Amino acid sequence: MHVLAIATQKGGSGKSTTAINLAVAAMQCGLGVALLDLDPQGSVVEWGERREADRPAVDRVPPERVNELPAILPRLEAQGFDLVILDTAGSATTAGNLAIRTADLVLVPARPTILDLQATEPTLRSLGQLGMADRVALLLSQCPAQAPARTAEYAVALRRWGCLAEPSIVHRVDHQDAVLSGLGVTEYAPASKAAEEIRGLWNSIRHRLQEKRA
Repeated sequence: MHVLAIATQKGGSGKSTTAINLAVAAMQCGLGVALLDLDPQGSVVEWGERREADRPAVDRVPPERVNELPAILPRLEAQGFDLVILDTAGSATTAGNLAIRTADLVLVPARPTILDLQATEPTLRSLGQLGMADRVALLLSQCPAQAPARTAEYAVALRRWGCLAEPSIVHRVDHQDAVLSGLGVTEYAPASKAAEEIRGLWNSIRHRLQEKRA
């Protein structure tokens, strides 16, 4: 079983939407997926309550129970889950660090602006202190459709660092409409550009997770 954590210190990066869409894309590839909401805002749980389907499995892990993750994850594996996605509240808290330690890969979404990328530094610093610098991938998210050159410029720099998850995710209305409908974007608009990007991102992450276990 693989564990993927989504973590960031800055709001507006599409963290929970990314977690939801990756969970659905992985499920559509035949994996048993559990999506755990560790964020006190509870966006993932709210999405799960709107959802009619019972997969992926969605549950909440409040901050006072995050220290139980080392026991929760083996139980999920025993139940047959192939992938657990953690929508964390970040890594600047004890609970956030505890969650991140359990992950095979930590995906850090950030918008393609200098301020947003600088805001990822606390998360990256925490990962380095935890000895997990080789288990992190930065994702350019909420990218403006009208400024592809700016996104491409940041992507080139991050690609040189060897930590870029691709493709970047463009800000598209299909993402918001899908979440409001209790769906992933690959269910809501399967032929859309948004769905194509999410499927590509999931394939990239799946390969990284497989490499980590190889």
